[in-house]
This record gives sequence, structure tokens and C-alpha cells, in this order.
Amino acid sequence: PATDSPGTGSPATDGTAADSAVDSATAPLPRRTALLAVLALLVLALDVATKVAVVAELEGQRTLELLGGQLLIRVTRNPGAAFSFAEGATVLFTSVAIAVVVVIVRVSRRLHSRGWAVALGLLLGGATGNLVDRLLRSPGPGRGAVVDFIDFQVWPSFNVADSAIVVGGLLAVLLSFRGIEVDG
Repeated sequence: PATDSPGTGSPATDGTAADSAVDSATAPLPRRTALLAVLALLVLALDVATKVAVVAELEGQRTLELLGGQLLIRVTRNPGAAFSFAEGATVLFTSVAIAVVVVIVRVSRRLHSRGWAVALGLLLGGATGNLVDRLLRSPGPGRGAVVDFIDFQVWPSFNVADSAIVVGGLLAVLLSFRGIEVDG
């Protein structure tokens, strides 16, 4: 007969493969918040570092031409949303970015899916990167213009944060279509 393990109040097991399978099937998946946080910090660091570098080296001075002139690296300031949409709504986009960060942090409490950790980490890092610009760049807090510098000339200029947001958003859509939940 099974007996209680000391201090646990649950029946003791005999260590068989069946017991092990039951334990692994009912054991909660590990939380993936560390993966989300590390990825978000990497995206943020890369975004800030590239923006600082291009502003210091190129703003108002020159344009770098790469890939035979197909890729331009030049500083532009975007007070609006992606692709310079709604340039007069900078304060609104600042508020939306703050809301996105808050929602992702709240969702992370129940995050057990590796795929969702990657998607949300990319979204969080990208949203935070552009939020830093909106809060710290001219003309002032909440109204700052986002630094864009990657220009393929067939698409509006963008930055590392924008790239992370697009990739994270596409991954989130894919995970949703596949029926994969945040909690794994």
C-alpha cells in the first residue's frame, strides 16, 4: 500500500516508469520568462547601439551606400508610426508602446511556450527600443521622433526595433494559427 511521504501529504511512488510518465505529464512546463527577458534585452541593446552609432557618425553628414547602392544607411527621424504613418500622433504612439510593454510583462507571468517567449521577447525589445526614442529624443518626452536608418529604397526606412516587431508579430500570428497558447 502507498504511504504518505514525510511532510508532503501525497502517496509515495515506487519509482516505476509509469509513475515517471504520470509525473512528467502533470508537471508544469518551465516558465520561459528568462528567454523572453534575455531576447528583449538583446534587441533593445542592439537597437540603442545602432541608433547611437548612426546618429553620431552619419546624421546630417553622409549616407552609406551598400550592396551596390541597393541599401542605404542614412538617418531619418520618424515622429509617426511605422512607415511614417500618422506623424501628428506621436503622443498616441508613445501611449500605445507603453501599453504593449505592460501587456507583455503581464502575459509573461503565464508564459511556458518557447515560441511565444521568442515572439514576445522580440515584440518587447522592439517596442521598448522605439519607446526609448519617443521618451528621450527631441522634441521632448513622449513626443520624440524614432531614429530610422535602414533604407532598401523600395520600402520605407526602418531600424532594428522595427525589424524585431515585424518578426515577433509574424511569429505570434503563426503560433496563433497553429493553436499554440502562451501557457504552452
